[in-house]
Amino acid sequence: MYPARIAPELARQGWRVHGLAVAGSPVAQSFREAGIEPLTVSSRGRALLQVWRIWRYLREQDIRVVHCHKSSDLRLGALLKTLWPTLRLFFTDHMGVTRPKKGLYHRWAYGKLTRLFSISEATRQRNLKAFALPESRIHRLYLGIDPTHYDVCLDAIQQEKLREALGIPRDTVMIGLPGRITPGKGQRVFLEALAQLRDQAPQLVFHGLLIGGLKAEQGANEPFVTELESLITNLGLEERVSFTGFRTDLPRLLALLDIVCVPSRNEAFGLTVLEAMAAGKAIVGADSGAIPELLGDDHGRLANPQEPQAWASAMRELAQDTALRERLGKRARQRALRDFSLREHVRRLTACYVEATRPDGPGD
Repeated sequence: MYPARIAPELARQGWRVHGLAVAGSPVAQSFREAGIEPLTVSSRGRALLQVWRIWRYLREQDIRVVHCHKSSDLRLGALLKTLWPTLRLFFTDHMGVTRPKKGLYHRWAYGKLTRLFSISEATRQRNLKAFALPESRIHRLYLGIDPTHYDVCLDAIQQEKLREALGIPRDTVMIGLPGRITPGKGQRVFLEALAQLRDQAPQLVFHGLLIGGLKAEQGANEPFVTELESLITNLGLEERVSFTGFRTDLPRLLALLDIVCVPSRNEAFGLTVLEAMAAGKAIVGADSGAIPELLGDDHGRLANPQEPQAWASAMRELAQDTALRERLGKRARQRALRDFSLREHVRRLTACYVEATRPDGPGD
């Protein structure tokens, strides 16, 4: 729901925001919740058939910039650009491509782009190889969040109530892994590392939290959830690990945690890392994908997502040193506020819009 998420900040910075969505879709609803009544079409296919209607809407509203966020939307964007050559067309690749896109269709559709935004340097390097576009049209643009959502302070009573609701005893070092429960997110290595941590530091009282929905409709891989439940039993971690299930109060859970782990193998960006940074938490992140761009030794710890031993060592270092956790968490929050706020993201985004729409700006 990225477009609706940034729409209020765009408006705050003086931009007029319009939306286009499939009628009845979650995207259309998210626009309305952001205070924008979107132009709707009955389906993506119908949008192509209604390209003249959409083109007229753009002209009537004097819309000069169209920004797509799904590759399937580029068909419509490229058609609009063909009909109106001075239109500026942008696309954000939120996932990071894994295969070349240099066929005739891709050359046509992506060739209409004014800019292709990659959400990390890791994905930008992949995009430079994947697309038949000059380097000047592929820009890195980090995502941003509203850090005030994660500025949560729980008093002692609130912490005790939340711990009780989660079934976690007092005076326990809390180590959590937020994210969809799927194999790529690293829950298996997290559990194996917790078992090694227990064996390496038997005097350490800790509890692991797996934060995320357990059902397919909540984004989980249900067979994998079952595998993890069996693994917890086999590792003897029944008293040391809990599933929270689907939660809508992640900022409160982050406030409760002492250490946040993100062992995803190949994150295109690492939004969970950024959320934990904004919450001022000590973080262990995977040393792969885009996570190292967000998290360095001054802001947390990195570990190989294939090596439980490395995760156990990093957890142990942080679990046994409260001052280190606080120091790293403070630095991480400072960086999140400085470099990854939603305000800063929108400022950089709109600077690209302005540059592209100037009469003397760069061509397509």
